[in-house]
Amino acid sequence: MAANSSTSTNHRALTTTTSNQFFEWREFLWGAIAGAFGEGMMHPIDTIKTRIQSQAILYGSQNQKSLLQMVQSVWKIDGLRGFYRGIAPGITGSLATGATYFGVIESSKKWIEETHPSLGGHWAHFIAGAVGDTLGSFVYVPCEVMKQRMQVQGTRSSWSSLPMKNNISMNHGGQMYGYYSGMFQAGRSILKEQGLRGLYAGYWSTLARDVPFAGLMVMFYEALKDFTEYGKQRWMPNSDVNNSLEGLVLGGLAGGISAYLTTPLDVVKTRMQVQGSTLSTFSKISGITAGWMR
Repeated sequence: MAANSSTSTNHRALTTTTSNQFFEWREFLWGAIAGAFGEGMMHPIDTIKTRIQSQAILYGSQNQKSLLQMVQSVWKIDGLRGFYRGIAPGITGSLATGATYFGVIESSKKWIEETHPSLGGHWAHFIAGAVGDTLGSFVYVPCEVMKQRMQVQGTRSSWSSLPMKNNISMNHGGQMYGYYSGMFQAGRSILKEQGLRGLYAGYWSTLARDVPFAGLMVMFYEALKDFTEYGKQRWMPNSDVNNSLEGLVLGGLAGGISAYLTTPLDVVKTRMQVQGSTLSTFSKISGITAGWMR
């Protein structure tokens, strides 16, 4: 009887372990799919954002375009293709980031809450989000460098235009990198011309943006979820709100607030990666706070 009880206990333990392992791998898988899908859907908007933030590098301080003007400019000069330049490295980087972010975040939260109870609650969410994003940065940053350079290049004809060459030479005194026809050619070209340092241009500025963003987003999301749950229990106890829709709205709000707070850091990161240099201080980039205003 005791042997049967021991066998049953071992079986349940093995089943639980297998289930937990499946759950963790499922988080990695769905995180990667979600990251890639999100990048594919939002890439045209990201292209406009990257071009707006890079205007000071490419065109100087004069004649900078607004959001609507930039959309019209990309459509007129590069067509639909211009909005999707750099999508291959973008999706590749988002696969890695999504997998590590969602795959690591749950196990990190549990470990922090178990080993450091004083850091429970929102601080555990903040730290877990930061850890997940940091791990993904080793793949994400090189992909981000390639993606953003391809985004600002547009089509071959627009990148090779004389005004753009003159502006880059005049503003930075460096040699303009050549046109990138695709992700692999871009990677080989950057590695050959600038080495690993070129592929990881703006690495620390990326972490300076992403770690606070990831931590803030998780913290805001959990706080909004707790607040929503409290509100439903107090004022709408019989409500039947769709959990997926609720998660989508709360996630959008949390992401929007976090993105707004970290936009100046995003401007710094974008300009450093587009121009391919590692600046020693943020003050060397003019108009950091302009990213908030556009």
